[in-house]
Amino acid sequence: MIGLPVGTRVWLAAGLTDMRRGFDGLAALAQGALAQDPFSGHVFVFRGRRGDIVKLLWWDGQGMCLFAKRLEKGRFVWPQADAGAVSLTPAQLSMLLEGIDWRMPVRTWQPTLAA
Repeated sequence: MIGLPVGTRVWLAAGLTDMRRGFDGLAALAQGALAQDPFSGHVFVFRGRRGDIVKLLWWDGQGMCLFAKRLEKGRFVWPQADAGAVSLTPAQLSMLLEGIDWRMPVRTWQPTLAA
């Protein structure tokens, strides 16, 4: 994924989105349903009905970018809410895009304190 500038917020659109939507349709959803400015430089993430496709909308300062990812196996982890938005960190977005459950990541190794 392209590195995001420091301070960029990630907004996950709860519920399902028609994946036929493009730049204008997703920008309208960001503005209407999420009550956010699509030209703010923040990232807006939308998921389709089957759960194997996500689209990310991002204004990079010069133009609107639209990224899509489809998982060959598995589904993207999504909140149960039907409407609204969830704010993610860039690290949680990376986990989401890898198909990892970003809600409760588990460390596989815990450092021990030396006495």
